[in-house]
Amino acid sequence: MWAYEGIFYQIYPIGFTGAPTSNDGNVVPRILKLKEWSSYLQELGVSSILLNPIFESDNHGYDTRDFKKIDCRLGTNEDFAEVCKDLHAHNVKIVLDGVFNHVGRGFWAFKDVQEKKWDSPYKDWFCINFDGNSAYNDGFWYEGWEGHYELVKLNLYNPAVVDYLLECVKGWVEEFDIDGLRLDVAYSLERNFMKRLRSFCQELKPDFALIGEVLFGDYNLIVNDEMLHSCTNYECYKGIYSSFNSMNMFEIAHSLNRQYGPEQWCIYRGKHLMSFVDNHDVTRIASILTNKNHLPLAYGLLLGMPGVPCIYYGSEWGEEGVKAPNNDYALRPCFEEPKPNELTAFIQELIHVRTGSDALCNGTYRNVVLTNHQLVFERKTDSERMLVAINASDAPYTAQNGELGGTMTDLLTGEVIEMNGHLEMPPYSVKYLK
Repeated sequence: MWAYEGIFYQIYPIGFTGAPTSNDGNVVPRILKLKEWSSYLQELGVSSILLNPIFESDNHGYDTRDFKKIDCRLGTNEDFAEVCKDLHAHNVKIVLDGVFNHVGRGFWAFKDVQEKKWDSPYKDWFCINFDGNSAYNDGFWYEGWEGHYELVKLNLYNPAVVDYLLECVKGWVEEFDIDGLRLDVAYSLERNFMKRLRSFCQELKPDFALIGEVLFGDYNLIVNDEMLHSCTNYECYKGIYSSFNSMNMFEIAHSLNRQYGPEQWCIYRGKHLMSFVDNHDVTRIASILTNKNHLPLAYGLLLGMPGVPCIYYGSEWGEEGVKAPNNDYALRPCFEEPKPNELTAFIQELIHVRTGSDALCNGTYRNVVLTNHQLVFERKTDSERMLVAINASDAPYTAQNGELGGTMTDLLTGEVIEMNGHLEMPPYSVKYLK
């Protein structure tokens, strides 16, 4: 699976393009802006772009009106097809946000139910009770997603709904040649729907990737040979920033060992969960870290640990953004152009080493040296052994362990290091040793 060895780059298109937050009905080809970034993404080393909702919606994209039409604020289907062709020409694959759990109140089938009530042929597309009423005084009650009644829950037990959604996915593959889907709130989706989606997409495109948004619980329930290839690793997301802020590397080392370590009880060994330090729903890493010297180290950890790394647009140059109680607009800004800096160059180097290393993409995980402020772990396959060494302290540190032996090269600097049971680690440093 191509996704297991690549780097994802996530963009929230409505914010990224500077589109209005509410659908104003005006068709503006803002999505073409992505063509201005394709060379930058290729140079950064990105192998796939993950686009949050792009289809016609009421407001933020997750309240879909029409799965077959690009949001008018972003342009037309022809505009997006042009963008996809350009991204593919720059060796960047396209993964779209599949919002299949719910739609907006402006969704065409729901509007038909509003008009015709129980006479609508689409009344069973939703979870409706005609003996009740909604907060919007529709004359019937319906289930909203987690109490958000602007998000009307789809009835995925209805074969007609499933057939319709699969027809839409087929259209996206045929019209835009997309390479995968990120399934919004995958933890809420009906399991048989995900099984059907997996087999359907595999027939359309054998290497089609399915990645689920999962916040908690046992990821094995949906990441398996029948359903999804990957899902978001929120456990390690929290472990990364928390370990640096509390100066306790035991936290992330525990999570990584619990998930991928050598012990028999480790729960996700052999799987490729999507790893990240921030995204469109959480405070950016540059804002949540209390010590800015830890910012490059967080990325050193992200790109050295097991999983499928995903970078959120703008965070690669240290953009800040704090999640607000009632909206996420601050997390989803418009950038006229990329603003690469020293951090970007470092991340580019990390990506270069990562994508060229079988051990970092596919290797086992094992803790070698672990203190409150330092972490050295091994990634290993039959063909390659790598050590990732992180010193979060403001002081130099000498790691000592009998396994730190022989001659190794730091692939980030080219430095050849003779290790006789110890490793010198400068303050605030990351080493990728082969």
